[in-house]
Amino acid sequence: MTADTAPAQPPNQPPTQPHAPTNQPASVASEQRRHGEMSRRARVIRRLRRNPLAVISFGVLVVALLIAALAPWLAPYAPEQTDFANTFSPPGTPGHLLGTDDLGRDVLSRIMLGMRASLEVGLLAVATALLVAVPLGLAAGYFRSCDAVISRFTDLLLAFPFLILAVGLAAIRGASLGNAALAIGIAQIPGVIRVVRSDTLRLKSLDFVAAAVVDGASDLWVLTRHILPNATSVILVQATVAIPAAILGEAVLSFLGLGIQPPAPSLGTMLATAQQFATRAPWTAVLPGVTIMVLALAFNVFGDSLRDALDPRGSGE
Repeated sequence: MTADTAPAQPPNQPPTQPHAPTNQPASVASEQRRHGEMSRRARVIRRLRRNPLAVISFGVLVVALLIAALAPWLAPYAPEQTDFANTFSPPGTPGHLLGTDDLGRDVLSRIMLGMRASLEVGLLAVATALLVAVPLGLAAGYFRSCDAVISRFTDLLLAFPFLILAVGLAAIRGASLGNAALAIGIAQIPGVIRVVRSDTLRLKSLDFVAAAVVDGASDLWVLTRHILPNATSVILVQATVAIPAAILGEAVLSFLGLGIQPPAPSLGTMLATAQQFATRAPWTAVLPGVTIMVLALAFNVFGDSLRDALDPRGSGE
């Protein structure tokens, strides 16, 4: 073999070819981002499972949502069905597990349907607030030209307490579940705007947003693909805190006659009716009040636990 002779290929091996340049940075980055999201989700679930209060509150919420969804089929009686032969029956009476009220209506059935109405108002109110407030909060935090206008709009909404707004809607459109949800949702818009705006200002100053802007990404792309996904955890926590406030707001409006109207069941109207019989039949007031308290407490505890689980500075991880 001479010095200028090329070395022979090993037997049964294809000739070696120069490696073609691979263009994989985008796919690698996408895979890394997907892996990071999965590990983050697993970390959040692991933290929630290690928190007994989070597990208990989540279980209470699941049971409450299932009862509310299936209330028309689970309720032993129609909520308007009266039995004048069994008025003010105490809890434990055969056929009436939680007793009856002044008209002989089954308290358990009315609580189940009333809880359904309260959760409907809470979810509708929060959905209304998020639908309006999240885009406005993103715009206020990202565009300096919009910040002053949206901030003044927020101050204007704060100047009208939700009770005054509910009275106005009831006077114009009549008292109903939808109007109560609309009034409570409008009242929650300023708080959501401020939370989203604050988090948008924080995210806007981070390096990955600046890198996207330098790469030529449009403002819409930056907001929808970089800022909004990273602000989702804050929005989710805010929603879990706003739902119990909406439930309490619905109870207050119904108690004052500005929400759900009798004979439709509502926890607030049950309290309003029971106040005159509180001495004779305390269960007609205590049981709806305890239901409101448990719902609000479960949402608040789970919201606090979710906020702690989503905190990247959490200890022990």
